[in-house]
Amino acid sequence: MPQFILMGPPGAGKSTVGKALARHLGLRFVDTDIVIEEKSAMKISDIFISKGEGFFREVEFEVLQECIVIPECVLSLGGGAPISERAQALLATTDSHRIFLDVSLAIAAARVGFNRDRPLLLGNPRAQWQELNEVRRPIYERLATAVVKVEGTSVKDLVAQIVEATQ
Repeated sequence: MPQFILMGPPGAGKSTVGKALARHLGLRFVDTDIVIEEKSAMKISDIFISKGEGFFREVEFEVLQECIVIPECVLSLGGGAPISERAQALLATTDSHRIFLDVSLAIAAARVGFNRDRPLLLGNPRAQWQELNEVRRPIYERLATAVVKVEGTSVKDLVAQIVEATQ
């Protein structure tokens, strides 16, 4: 079972912070988005386009089930991975530290750039991000064992905050 599970919206820094946290603690880093792309031999944006969101969410849940049993790692979840009720139930049963990386639209926009590789942010990306965040935020908050504010904080400081919050 992972020691740490990082969750949050696009642009929260889950992959960047997760890698740094894993390095700091001498743990393996696992990113569900990377596992999905490796498993399907397709980019996530291409899966959405060619097979649809429903198919993607099925693969995403399968990958979550596989990754949730990896011992001694830092696991980074895609923004939508913890949203389904079955994913929430699975995550709630873990003894892992579940960290919600809380980020504002202003910070996320600069990081994400709202490019075409984020299929749920096409069209009006800022409005889409805000809408997703309104739905997902309560779920992240409910699942989290700790919340870390990302605003204006260095990766090194975020790692320190996560370690401190989980001791």
